[in-house]
Formats: sequence, structure tokens, C-alpha cells
Amino acid sequence: MNAISETTAAHGGALINRIVTDEQKTKFLAQADSLPSVELDQRATSDLVMIAIGGFSPIDGFMNKADYQGVVDNMRMADGTVWSVPVTLSVTPEVAAPLKEGSLIRLNDSDGRFIGVLELTEKYTYDKKHEAVNVYRTDEDKHPGVKVVYEQGDINLAGPVWLLERDAHPLFPAYQIDPAASRALFRERGWKTVVGFQTRNPIHRAHEYIIKCALEIVDGLFLHPLVGATKSDDIPADVRMRCYEIMMENYFPQDRVILAINPSAMRYAGPREAIFHALIRKNYGCTHFIVGRDHAGVGDYYGTYDAQEIFSQFTAEELGITPLKFEHAFYCTRTEQMATAKTSPATKEERIHLSGTKVRAMLREGKTPPPQFSRPKVAEELARAMSASV
Repeated sequence: MNAISETTAAHGGALINRIVTDEQKTKFLAQADSLPSVELDQRATSDLVMIAIGGFSPIDGFMNKADYQGVVDNMRMADGTVWSVPVTLSVTPEVAAPLKEGSLIRLNDSDGRFIGVLELTEKYTYDKKHEAVNVYRTDEDKHPGVKVVYEQGDINLAGPVWLLERDAHPLFPAYQIDPAASRALFRERGWKTVVGFQTRNPIHRAHEYIIKCALEIVDGLFLHPLVGATKSDDIPADVRMRCYEIMMENYFPQDRVILAINPSAMRYAGPREAIFHALIRKNYGCTHFIVGRDHAGVGDYYGTYDAQEIFSQFTAEELGITPLKFEHAFYCTRTEQMATAKTSPATKEERIHLSGTKVRAMLREGKTPPPQFSRPKVAEELARAMSASV
């Protein structure tokens, strides 16, 4: 197993590197036409990349049955390492049938390009409903994460992977900063404590408030919005990134903030995904991770602070990253600033809350979010982008 030695340990001890060397790539390409192939969907392609660059350390491939069952049942891999969301490659029985354990499998993207290799060690069936209930806390297929599980193949393919081809991100090449590179940047800046922030929504005033509260107690901030697969009604990644750029240009101290993209796909697994997101940021070199209201939630499947409470199931040592837990922030009309119930005496009527859902509805109706919710420059960008898409 290739690994990159780090002063600050990645999850499991060392940062995984499954990107082929030039010599390995030549050997694999020479076998390209003779290898059986499997086509990866968008999420599996993102997972392949995240494994290869070390974002999912200590995972070096798609999970075998023992690790899969441990994660689904107990949020731990077979060796006891904390991990909360399964990382699997699922195919139909027809695709799996001719594949031989112990052989190499060519991994193609949706365009048929040869982008990776799977060293197939195991094929196994699994219980989709059991995974849904344990990981997502529901078996309803209207939950977007459960829907993916139900629609994917019935056989999981397991084994270490290698990444052969990876294009620069078509929209954000300058922000494609991998874990080894982010760690190097933190060292260059002398940051010993770094807080990571995850979102799939455009940044708004409540986000800004909790981010800046966190920034008061650490050396640096790693703004790390997710740009992998999300729900069709989520704000597009290019719009969200432009909003972050506006915040960086106008409202954040640039020498204390690094903006980068998180290429992984959204699971919408609520509490379990909060752990998943924290461990990913640990691999990128963060020491702290912001967990706000209904982190990675969808609909009414999870309690408001379930994603914070789940962290108490693990010791600080086995997680290796400190969660910073924030209550729901709002604009307080009495104090005329952002606040939470911990810092404001405001009555319910004096609190202005706007959810991402409400803001999306406003934008679709051609309305600009109020300044109590969004910085005017950000609101203008959102309104412009949404009107252009109608």
C-alpha cells in the first residue's frame, strides 16, 4: 500500500495514495483491452478519486463484506477504526457474474474512459433495506440517499483501487487542492489548528457567523464546499463557488482562509454523514470541524442537533478531530446582528430565520434574499444566476 508520511496523522495513521506511478500506468494501459470492465456512475467516480487522493484514508479501495457490515451496523470497520458511511461499488448480478476474484477489473467513467483499476478481492450480496435503515434512519425511497441504495446493483465488488486518469476540475481547477497539498499549505502558513467547514448550500449570514466564531479560536479556516453529486434541486456548484469567492474577496481575512473544493458526493445521511465529513477534513489536515444545525440533513428525517450528538459516541482519540458545535444562528432585530439563543435575548418574533429551502423558493420567484439572510453581493449573484437558469 502506498502511503504518504505526515507529521499530523491522517485517519488510520497515514494518508493513502492510490494514484498510479508512470510505470504502473504503462503496465495497466498495456492490459486495457484484455481486462473486464465496469462502468462507474458519478458517485462511484467521486469515491474512486477520494480513495486515491487519501480523502477517505485509511480506505484504499471499495469495502469488503466485513468492513461494510461493521460500518453499517456499528460505524466501525472490521479492525475497529471509526467510519460511518459505506464506500462500495455496486453492480448488477449480470455485470458481476463473469468477474473473477483475484483478477484486475478495468474501471471506466460514464464516457467509457479507462480511469482506474480494481484489484477484485471479493463479491458479495447485501441487504439494501438494512443499510438504508441503519445509515439513513429510514427505508423510504423518497429519501435521496435511500433512493440511491435501492437503485444500485445487488452485488458489491470489493478490493483496492488505482486511479489512472483524473482531469482538472472543468469549473474549479484552481481550487482542486488534494489532502497532501492542503496539509502542505497549512504548514507553509504555520497553521497548527485549522477548522474545516462543509456545505452544499450557498453561503449565507448564519454560515458566516459560525465560521467567524470558529475562526476566533483557530489559526486558519479551510472553506471546503462539496461539488460532487447533489440533489437536482440544490443550487448548482458553480453558483455556490462564486458566492464563496465573493465572501473571500469582501468579508474574510484572506491570509487566514483557504478555499478548496470537496469532490465527494453528497449522501444526505445526516448524523452519520457529519462523522464522515469530519473524518474527510481530518484527512485534509483539519484539527477542528464545524457542525451546525441539521448537518447533511434532508427533509424531516433527523433531529435538529442529532448530527452533533452522534459525536459523543466516540472518544476524542479515535476521532482525532474536534467538532465545534453551533446552535441555529439567526438575525436578531433587537441587537441588529447575527446571534444564537446562547448570545441573544431576542424573543421568537425578534429572530429572522430563513432556510435554504425558503431562499431557493424566493430565488425561483425572482426575489432577492434580504440582507439579514445574505450579504447583498452574494444575494445579487444568487438572483442573477437563478434568473439566468429560468
